[in-house]
Amino acid sequence: MTDGKSRCVIVGGADIANYARVRSFLKDDDFIVYCDSGLKHMEALDRKPSLIVADFDSYDDPHMDVETITLPVAKDDTDTVYAMHEGIRRGYTEFLIIGAIGARLDHTLVNVYILTALENSGCRGMIVDDYSEMELVTDKAYVSDVYPFFSLVAIEGAARGVTIKDAKFEIEDAVIGPDYQYATSNEPLPGRTSEITVKDGRLLLIKITE
Repeated sequence: MTDGKSRCVIVGGADIANYARVRSFLKDDDFIVYCDSGLKHMEALDRKPSLIVADFDSYDDPHMDVETITLPVAKDDTDTVYAMHEGIRRGYTEFLIIGAIGARLDHTLVNVYILTALENSGCRGMIVDDYSEMELVTDKAYVSDVYPFFSLVAIEGAARGVTIKDAKFEIEDAVIGPDYQYATSNEPLPGRTSEITVKDGRLLLIKITE
C-alpha cells in the first residue's frame, strides 16, 4: 500500500529560503507529494515527485511522467489537505510537511491544523520550515539544548496537567488555553534536555532552530 516507502512528505507552495536545512530532513525512501506551486521547490530540493496533487491554479502542469491527481479549483480541501488525505488513504502513518508556513496566514493556519487531523487519524506529523520544527504534544516530548528556544501553543481548547522541567521557565501541573498563551519562547537549560508533559489535551510544540 505504501510502495515500500516509510514516510509521506508533502511539499506545499510557501517560500523556502534555507533549502539545505529542509533537505536535511528528507530520506531516500520518502514518498514525495508536490502540491501545486510546491513544484517550484522541486529543483532546489533535488527530489523528484512520487505524486503530484494540484488544481494548477498557481503553477502550470509540468506534464511529467509521474502519477498526477488533478483537482478542481472549487473544492473544500486545499491541495495540501487533499494530499494529506491521499497519503492516509495509501497507508502512510508518518508525515513530514514542508513549504507550509508562509506569508498567507490563512494557509499557514490550515496547514498547522493538518497536524491535528493526522493525529485524529492515528498518524504522526511534523512541519519543518526555515526556522523551526512543529509537532503536537499529547503525552511527553523533549527539547534538547541544540534548540535555543521552544514554545507551547494551545491551538484547541485547554491543555491541562502541563509540566515543563529543565527549562529556563518551569511550570508544574498547569493549564494552558487559547485565551492565555504564556508558554512562549522558553529555553532549555544549557547541557540539559527539557521535558514536557501534558496529562490532558494537546499543545503545539514549536522548536526554534536559530
